[in-house]
Amino acid sequence: MLELKNIDKYYNQGTVNEMCLFHDFNLSIDDGEFVSVVGSNGSGKTSMLNLICGSIDMDKGSIYIGGRDISKEKEFKRSSYIGRVYQNPAMGTCPSMTILENMALADNKGKFFGLKAGTNKKRIDFYRESLRQLNLGLEDKLHVKVGSLSGGQRQAMALLMSTMTPIDFLILDEHTAALDPKTAELIMELTDKIVREKHLTTIMVTHNLRYAVEYGTRLIMMHQGDTVIDVKGEEKARLKTEDILSKFNEISIECGN
Repeated sequence: MLELKNIDKYYNQGTVNEMCLFHDFNLSIDDGEFVSVVGSNGSGKTSMLNLICGSIDMDKGSIYIGGRDISKEKEFKRSSYIGRVYQNPAMGTCPSMTILENMALADNKGKFFGLKAGTNKKRIDFYRESLRQLNLGLEDKLHVKVGSLSGGQRQAMALLMSTMTPIDFLILDEHTAALDPKTAELIMELTDKIVREKHLTTIMVTHNLRYAVEYGTRLIMMHQGDTVIDVKGEEKARLKTEDILSKFNEISIECGN
């Protein structure tokens, strides 16, 4: 279980531009849940992910995973058990390295590197078979540099690489936003397949309301650092895209937009 307890987060604290994003924010996510998170710009979606991953510090509060307090752990430590796929396909892979080298790097996440070769030849068949499951023909391009691939191919690789080693959580930070509609559909189908097969606890931030409704077991809408919708199970199954859009419009009117 992931628990965020009594979180405070300020930006530009002590200046005329001070902004309180989270005040006494609480959220619990059970093991095995696939949570879709929606909300307008500035609602706190990505900041919440950054707090969980350790990319930014909180001003008050605690974060627990499986009852263990990780609040003081550095980002690189958390990355050993939290997989993250970013909006920009370029951020999840190394463009100057080959597909094989990228796969080997992901395969060794959390391990100590010595002076031995970075690629274990005994694992090449495993990498090839893993890539074959993407149905993108990448298994036959192991020695091609990742920088020459399309955005969709790189994002598919990033998704695969982030889940190669055992992880407690998968964080998806608008991971289809930079892709064309057809490729975005492919990546969402692949995401759902990987999450289901590996039984991953997943948090997906998205601006695509249809994806938020169609995928996952729970849906959260955020506004000004708080949750205004939180549904799961049968209640989520009955939810329609129009319901979420209606809430967005209601909030927009309240804010004078």
